Amino acid sequence: MEGRHRSPASAGPPSPARRRPAPARPVAVPGLGPHLVATFAHAGPDDDPVVDLSLDEAALAPVVRGHGALASARAAGAVYGLTTGVGALRHVAVAEDESVDLPGTPAPMTNDEAPGGVGVRPHGTHTLRLWRSHAAGLGPELDEPTARAAMLIRLHQLLRGSSGVHPSLVEALAAALRERAVPSIRPLGALGTSDLSGLAQLGLTLVGELPWRSGGIPPVAAVSGDGLPFLSSSAITAAVGSLAVRRIVGLSRTAEVVGALSHLALRGAAEAYDARVHAGKDDPEAVRVAARMRHLLGLDDPSARREHSRIQDPFSLRSLPQVHAPLMEAIAAAERALTAEIGAAAENPILVDVSALHHGQFHTQRLAAALDATRAATYAVLSLSVSRTSALLNPDLTGLRAFLAAGPADSSGLMIVEYVAADLLARARGLTLPTSTGHAVVSLGLEEHASFSTQGALATDDLSRLTSDLLGVELLTAVRALRIAPERLADCPARRLYDAAAELLPDAEEDHVLGPGLRAAGQLVRDHSDELADG
Repeated sequence: MEGRHRSPASAGPPSPARRRPAPARPVAVPGLGPHLVATFAHAGPDDDPVVDLSLDEAALAPVVRGHGALASARAAGAVYGLTTGVGALRHVAVAEDESVDLPGTPAPMTNDEAPGGVGVRPHGTHTLRLWRSHAAGLGPELDEPTARAAMLIRLHQLLRGSSGVHPSLVEALAAALRERAVPSIRPLGALGTSDLSGLAQLGLTLVGELPWRSGGIPPVAAVSGDGLPFLSSSAITAAVGSLAVRRIVGLSRTAEVVGALSHLALRGAAEAYDARVHAGKDDPEAVRVAARMRHLLGLDDPSARREHSRIQDPFSLRSLPQVHAPLMEAIAAAERALTAEIGAAAENPILVDVSALHHGQFHTQRLAAALDATRAATYAVLSLSVSRTSALLNPDLTGLRAFLAAGPADSSGLMIVEYVAADLLARARGLTLPTSTGHAVVSLGLEEHASFSTQGALATDDLSRLTSDLLGVELLTAVRALRIAPERLADCPARRLYDAAAELLPDAEEDHVLGPGLRAAGQLVRDHSDELADG
């Protein structure tokens, strides 16, 4: 996964005068949401902090109480994952000498040059053996923004105090975030029922058994009660989902701006966005999309009129509000589901007073379903974009030369971009398959259901990156048409994106290599979307 990039040609709303930054949100305060998680993850060391990572006595008080409650629960009887094994080994007792705390700092490693730089101690608490055995360490490495987002989410969750982990582990996690230390996490092994492998790697990094990817802090002591509670979270899944959904928020708004430019190039009719039309159906999101389209086209005034070229426009123009509205609703549902997971006390067992309660709160079916719906709704928006690109190349709809070509009669113009758009849409189709319909039976049949929200989050992330390239294809095509017929370009808010694109994209009419322009258009879409997501 890659971080965001900024471009001086980024086209978004006019930058407001710099305001005094809002106070950083204390990390222990409930209600941390995906937008703030994404903003934190992408912030540089010199940016104004958006989350206050300091932990005072009041912030740590629930953690201290929770750790005490775990000790009381252990004294009262068996506690899953502490005095017993996990999964199918839930009936196997942990040796008493392995269910006590290790004093001091971690013991020295016995082999300094183990594969991957990992040292292995000959003995240790159940916590260390559990983390070692679950740290699969396979798959692509999380990029730094995603890793930091996951660390922030896990810290926020642990500060609720329901896990029972030792306060020193929570303080170490906060210190790592403050120092911008980033672990190396390869998270394969999650099924939407906790990010066991990735969080085991984070735990081992904090106690000094795995190397930091960048930066670092002194290792913290391993404590017996930290093992399963620290792993019992979908923080990595929520991090990937938060960053992906935040990108789609911006891309959804950019799709409207690009669609408005295509509307101008195709001399579309504004009737499809008329408030009187949308008053006839109870679809509030479509009403809002139509209002934004009127604004982008400079038609806020009900009396404003603009000449159009046909009595009925293609669906890709006149059905835009109806197709974009479900994406707005899906995004809102995904943000609610992500907020619930980010703030969840989902450790199994959960500590309430001095009782250890076993449950299924770690199951993320709601998030999986919300992300599936977001991808499906995104695909419909992309399908309209591909249709508009095809329309822009059609002389029957534009009144311009086929494929917006120039030069000799056999010139191909932008013919190939229709193929590129269709290719991207086909790839998007594969990413919209619902992951929540999967099935898994693991741990000797004990765990017989999984949400696969992790796979859904990763697919949403992949789709968000593909979306910018596909919208870039339409943007390049619309700009080419408006350059050929500049009289169609109205003085309206959508023009800001056109001006940025016209400054960036090659102004060559005769056949030429399109790759640099397509890549630049895709990057401009990403930059513009980041501006809108930040706004």
